[in-house]
Amino acid sequence: MGTAVKIRLERDVMAEAVAWAARSLPNRPSVPILAGLLIRADAEGVELSSFDYETSARIHVAAEVEEPGQALVSGRLLADIARSLPNRPVEISSQEARLELVCGSARFTLQTLPVDDYPALPEMPSSTGTVKSDEFAQAVSQVVVAAGRDELLPVFTGVRVEIEGDRLSLLATDRYRMALKELKWNPSAPQESGAALIPAKVLSETAKSMTAGDIITMSLASSGHAAGPGSSDGLAGFRGEGPAGTRAVTTRLLDGEFPKVRHLMSVQPTVTVRCSTNDLIASVKRVALVAERNTPLRMLIEDDHVALEAATGDQAQASEAIQATVENHQGAELAITAAGFNPHYLSDALTALDTPYVNFSFTAAGKPCLVTGLAEVDGEPLTDYRHVIMLMRLPS
Repeated sequence: MGTAVKIRLERDVMAEAVAWAARSLPNRPSVPILAGLLIRADAEGVELSSFDYETSARIHVAAEVEEPGQALVSGRLLADIARSLPNRPVEISSQEARLELVCGSARFTLQTLPVDDYPALPEMPSSTGTVKSDEFAQAVSQVVVAAGRDELLPVFTGVRVEIEGDRLSLLATDRYRMALKELKWNPSAPQESGAALIPAKVLSETAKSMTAGDIITMSLASSGHAAGPGSSDGLAGFRGEGPAGTRAVTTRLLDGEFPKVRHLMSVQPTVTVRCSTNDLIASVKRVALVAERNTPLRMLIEDDHVALEAATGDQAQASEAIQATVENHQGAELAITAAGFNPHYLSDALTALDTPYVNFSFTAAGKPCLVTGLAEVDGEPLTDYRHVIMLMRLPS
């Protein structure tokens, strides 16, 4: 049973904190107690936390604490209540098996869950380094588009985080496309090196939710031996401080050998195509409207433009030409004149770019294509973000 707790905090602070901690709650908890949100109050303020044996989330916010203690209640219900409250200070108190929440004239009484049955949250591993929160959030968003969604192939549902000194690399693949982002960061030790496979979904949600503060502290623990409950072994941890409090997430690392795909990021192109990123995104969206499921979007390469084509049998066809700078690296004739793209993969890659122009490096028909960004149409391709797409076979 939780010890009695009595706290008072601002409505917006509470609503945001509860929503953030509750978003990690499992939809179908393996044991009912994991549906609970733990409220822990001490002299420093209030900590709200959730845990599903894989991922833990905790947020610490300022509050007036009359009686320190802890209580466990249904997280989803508390989140729904917090969202609906009027804009008045919130008073929360618990006694025996009940938690009472008062806000203005609104009053809620909830049954508490037994705190003693709740699992111990894992310790945050020691810090490996820090990274700017906005840069990290953008980098993660550029890479997770290429991560797999098939839970039967867990190794492809992760993002491989590699550390080498002050370079941080993020890498993901679902076997049909790959994305690599490299950025600067501040390691705790100058010679810091290592790698970890972090679930892409957790990494994505964590990076997006920690942009309020300037930096994120990242912690990677070794996965050398089996980790017991509460252990920090085989974990990744993220901590961010912002105006709304301190947020911390830990997640269990994925097991398995990540495929060696870095070599696919370096190609010697026979043909390169450069064009406006936004023009191409808009064109792909239009032409893909008639693309039949599992059929390619064709890119026909001419001397000064590319044409996109798609069709659903004889029912609908679409085509559109876009001005492009085409360079042939093999002499007189273009080594590749047509490429077949999965339209969703092409759209994802283009949307992930943060540059006004895009560069396609083709080697041969049916071979992987490297997509990179360009600050200027006649500039050098930027190599900090690279996206590879496996081309689809075109019907002859």
